[in-house]
Amino acid sequence: MMLNVHFRKNRGASRHHGFTLIEVLLVIVIILMLAGALVVFVLPQQEGAEKNTTKLLLQNIETALDTYRLNMGRYPTTEQGLDALLTKPTFENEKLGEKWNGPYLKPGTKLEDPWGNKLHYELADAAATADDANKNAPRYKLFSVGPDGQPDTTDDIKAHADATDTNGSGATTKSD
Repeated sequence: MMLNVHFRKNRGASRHHGFTLIEVLLVIVIILMLAGALVVFVLPQQEGAEKNTTKLLLQNIETALDTYRLNMGRYPTTEQGLDALLTKPTFENEKLGEKWNGPYLKPGTKLEDPWGNKLHYELADAAATADDANKNAPRYKLFSVGPDGQPDTTDDIKAHADATDTNGSGATTKSD
């Protein structure tokens, strides 16, 4: 009889040493549900944050371009590009070079969007902006190609609205 009682004690004690398969599967299902909720709710927020970051960067560059124009009397040429805001470009005459009072952006500012694409800057045609009909036209084009990396698509983020923006995406940061 003693043998029988001892056998039952060991059998009952071994039962409480681990988790059952059902308990392990239940924990795995709960973890997967939490991961799924994270993907559904957090990833769209990240995309929105990247777009907002790009809009803020474009606004900062617009301010720097305006300051450059106040100092130099003109915007940087397309050839000089946005790098003229960070490093002093070479000028055709020494007097113009003395007006440069940069850098106009914080040193180390990356001139690319969160997706690793270089920001696009293009000086507008002087004859087109001097027209009375285009007085409110932007003097330059400044934009990011957006997450898809392709120019002239609906996800482009532009520094200011222009007449060619007819998609109504609202991806502009400033209206002139």
